[in-house]
Parts: sequence; structure tokens; C-alpha cells
Amino acid sequence: MNTYPIGTPNTPWGEAERAAWRALQRRQRSYQTEVLTVIERLRSRFEVQSYDELNYGDERFPLMAIRNHWQHDLPVVLVTGGVHGYETSGVHGALQFVEQHAGRYAGRVNLLVAPCVSPWAYERIHRWNANAVDPNRSFRENSPAAESAALLQLVAPVREQVLLHIDLHETTDTDESEFRPALAARDGKPYEPCGIPDGFYLVDDSEQPQPEFQQAVIKAVEEVTHIAPADDKGEIIGSPVVARGVIEYPLTKLGLCAGITNARYKTTTEVYPDSPRATPEQCNAAQVAAVCAAIDYALAHD
Repeated sequence: MNTYPIGTPNTPWGEAERAAWRALQRRQRSYQTEVLTVIERLRSRFEVQSYDELNYGDERFPLMAIRNHWQHDLPVVLVTGGVHGYETSGVHGALQFVEQHAGRYAGRVNLLVAPCVSPWAYERIHRWNANAVDPNRSFRENSPAAESAALLQLVAPVREQVLLHIDLHETTDTDESEFRPALAARDGKPYEPCGIPDGFYLVDDSEQPQPEFQQAVIKAVEEVTHIAPADDKGEIIGSPVVARGVIEYPLTKLGLCAGITNARYKTTTEVYPDSPRATPEQCNAAQVAAVCAAIDYALAHD
């Protein structure tokens, strides 16, 4: 039995427990240095905008988005990263895509890229925001997460024009050692180990699945890193594998980022950075390959 050091078993956290948890979180890297400076470097080639600001205590975090030159008659492609701040390749994969590949989609799609949705969590290498709220279960009206509410507001004017939304994530060993035990403690529930898949996989929308689209992304990523196999139950993280490297969730119902639009094509990537078979560079490259393959497929089938 895994006992989390904060809280009382079977009792959901109150504000005292959240404060105790927050006091344990330490700044381990710089959003300014590692993310904002890269975005600033892109300003000469792309439109860069601050779409909101997060305020946690005396800390301020500008939330940034990147656009290419928009044309009103083109479809919108939405790329999001860093919804979970600790999922590093989601952030840097999004930035690497813009830096290396966004130019070739000029005049073909309107790109909207939010590379680091949760900068406080990025600095703490954590899943939750400063209030112990998971932004990726909070994309709904009256969101409890400021990060989620800000992204919803950014996307609202173009929500119906989005053809593709790809949300870049990772599944890490700390999901099992820290974040799932913390979630169980926070919610006053028993902790149940789930296991960590070794490799890349995708999460499709069970309400509007696009299996051929998902497999096109899997095929492209396989050139960069390995695909996660199903476990002995035919599952990945407790969900049935519906095709090689693909599971499904009801994205909008669960308040997940990939469900915030009515895009025909939606997917959540899951890179595994802790694999002995993958380097940080491969993880970033896998995210980039996924974005490019997703856009290419969407354009070819629009």
C-alpha cells in the first residue's frame, strides 16, 4: 500500500493539505530562460502574443501563443503543449515544430501554438497547478484552473474553424511514483497502481474516433521512437488498445485539452521519456513528427 505523506487516508484534502503540498514544491527550472527566450527568438518570423497572465503569490507568468500569418479562408491547426508542466517534450516539441517546420505550412493552414499552458508547473516539474488542480481535467465552463480558462478564452474566437488539435503530452515513471499517489491522497481514494507503458501512444476521441488519422501519426512517429505495446490485458494505462498504439477517451466529457474544439481531427500524444530506448532529443523529435504527420493527414483529407 502506497501512503502519501500529506493528508489522512480516505479523506479528501482541504486547504491545509493543499497548502502543505504547495510548500513542498520547489522551483527547479526557469520558464523565462527555457521557454520565453525561445518564443522571443521566433518573433521575427511569427506573430507572438501574450493571451493572459497567471498570478500565483508574487509570481507572474505571461501565457504566450504563436501564430503564423493568418488568412481568413484557411483552416486552423491548434497545437498545445505543457498542459502538464512536467511533460517536457510537449513544451519543447511544440517550440521545435514552430522553429523548424511551421514555415512550410504558410498559406496552407492558420497555426495557433500554445507551447506551455502551465508555466508554474513547468518550473516545479509537476502535473498540477499551484492549487493542486489538474489543468487537464479542467477544460470546461467555470474552470477551476486559470491555465485552462485562459486557453479556452484564447481559442474561443476560432473554435469552430479548428480542423486539427494535437495536444502534446508525456507519460513518465513519476506518474506512478508521485502523481497517481498524490491524486489518490488529494481525493481521499485508495491508490491503485496502473503501470507505465514503454513507448509512444495516442489518445483518440471515443465520441468521434478517427482511426486512420491516428495510425498515420503512429506510422510517422515510429520512424523516431518505439510504439508502446499493449499489456497482458490488452490495455495501456487501464484503457483498451483499439489499434496499435491507440486508446480512446471521451475527451470533452473528461475536460481534457484535446476536447476543447469541434475539430474533426483530435489527438493527445504520449511520449515516454524515461525509456532506456529514448533520449530527450528523440522525445522532442517524436512530438514534432506527430505534429507534422497530423497536419499533413488533415490537409490531405480535408
